[in-house]
Amino acid sequence: MIKLIEFMKGRYGVDNLSKFILNIYLVILITNLFIKNIYLTLIEILLLLIIIFRTLSKNIYKRVKENRQFLEIRGKIIEPFRKIKKKLFTKKTNIYKKCPKCKQKIKLPLPKKRGIKHTTCPTCKTRFGFLCLTKK
Repeated sequence: MIKLIEFMKGRYGVDNLSKFILNIYLVILITNLFIKNIYLTLIEILLLLIIIFRTLSKNIYKRVKENRQFLEIRGKIIEPFRKIKKKLFTKKTNIYKKCPKCKQKIKLPLPKKRGIKHTTCPTCKTRFGFLCLTKK
């Protein structure tokens, strides 16, 4: 165990990109169990070699740069889904009303009681009322 720890000193180890490649490897491995394709086997071997190379690499600067680029791309892909999930699964805490004068959409906190509420438009400073039917 001590020799393994000393061997791994100065090496980058496993990061998010390596985990992602490992997940792809496992999916292809399971698919190849049923399909038995030589091209999938070659892709498996290639992915395994990439994982081993990334894990044992001593060029930490390049591995961090690759991982950061991967995380940026993944963030751009995942962000729309996060927004949809946030809209679907969060409690409604705001009311959106349009100003009758300038038609600007205003985000208001959800009132605790039902009834007529008054607010002022931040752009044209018009004060207007609205009927709130929801309870918090």
